[in-house]
Amino acid sequence: MSRLLVVEDDPDIALALRLLFSRAGYEVAHAGDGRAGLKEAYAEHPDLVVLDVGLPEMDGWQVLERLRDVSDVPVLVLTAHGQEAEKVRGLRGGADDYLTKPFANNELLARVEALLRRSSSGQNSWASQVYDDGLVHLDPTKRRVYVKGDEKRLTPTEFRLLNALVRHAGAVLSPNQLLTQAWDDPTGIGQERVKFAVLRLRRKLGWSDPDDSPIESVRGFGYRYRRPGGEA
Repeated sequence: MSRLLVVEDDPDIALALRLLFSRAGYEVAHAGDGRAGLKEAYAEHPDLVVLDVGLPEMDGWQVLERLRDVSDVPVLVLTAHGQEAEKVRGLRGGADDYLTKPFANNELLARVEALLRRSSSGQNSWASQVYDDGLVHLDPTKRRVYVKGDEKRLTPTEFRLLNALVRHAGAVLSPNQLLTQAWDDPTGIGQERVKFAVLRLRRKLGWSDPDDSPIESVRGFGYRYRRPGGEA
């Protein structure tokens, strides 16, 4: 039985969501504000988080940011705003899906099922050999990454994304190829998530400046990792 965490401050909506998910066969926990939601997520490790944006104490964007620092748990963002900017903000922050209130129960359940299915099948197997090019040291067995000797903390998806890039150093990988290898999403749905994941990965590795980053954007094609010295 999959465990869902609903972070929603409106008691009526929270009750409706708990009933909906419980009747669908899920185990459901609830938190009424952002801080309580983070505490519950850290303690219980849910399989998916349904996160409202307009929360007291700490808003949904802050909760999402802190979750993404430590976890790759699927997050479905709920908001009363339907503007494109809000959707982009959610994707940029690491949300896996986005739904605007009011929503149909069947659509919500379908999206939750799709995220859980993708998450459960997304355990990519990687070669166990250590990768080291003098700049990046990546150990798939220990799930550790070092840049110039400094250890970097990455989420599982960020780790798989970096592993895919360095193992194909010099080659341009399309967003679809990266979705397949890092997210197990061969359909190519949600290509925007690749863009934002690369931005987050660069920032965490200390490569925020695109001109100095060994992870290059190849306009119209995808992304390429450039080994030190520019060799392929």
